[in-house]
Amino acid sequence: MQDTTLLLKYFPALTPPQISQFDKLGLVYREWNDKINVVSRKDMDNLYTNHILHSLGIAKVISFNPSAQVLDVGTGGGFPGIPLAILFPDTNFHLVDSIGKKITVVNEVVKSLDLKNVIGEKTRAEEIKNRKYDFVVSRAVTRMREFYGWVHNKVNTVSHHDMDNGILYLKGGDLEEEMNELKRPYQLFDLTDFFEEEFFETKKVVYVPIV
Repeated sequence: MQDTTLLLKYFPALTPPQISQFDKLGLVYREWNDKINVVSRKDMDNLYTNHILHSLGIAKVISFNPSAQVLDVGTGGGFPGIPLAILFPDTNFHLVDSIGKKITVVNEVVKSLDLKNVIGEKTRAEEIKNRKYDFVVSRAVTRMREFYGWVHNKVNTVSHHDMDNGILYLKGGDLEEEMNELKRPYQLFDLTDFFEEEFFETKKVVYVPIV
């Protein structure tokens, strides 16, 4: 089930415009991935499970408020930021990556889907100045201790969600040793609690409050 039907299984309240955007998303990624490889060739056949639904795992943990500011660090071809931006059209997403061709794909996908709430930028998290965010999201770009060092000072100290502002990080495997390095409170959410596909067997959302 590699299409929007899979998403509707877990997000039945998707609106017709969102369904249309998610339908188009697979086509646009396939087109652009032939030009600039942002998803491995073999993974394209599992795009909706391994990338789109995986990105939406964050939405099983939190519902972003309208006007919230979310930073996606090391977004690659736009994950998790673009699927989340479709799901939360009134939330503002800033997608950054240090590799220019990946941001080219991000911006072309954003344009194709007419997403008004996404900005893609070629930069590193450490280089972002004078901007604060409610949440920082990412998919396993590095160990959490290093990632925390990059982004903790980018988080707004005033929270407007049920969860305190902080990091929402998609990662798999045994994370105990890595998270103990951080020496900060954290919470793990198993994606198997939300999704039944085998891909999610070891996948988690790691939440690190910063406020």
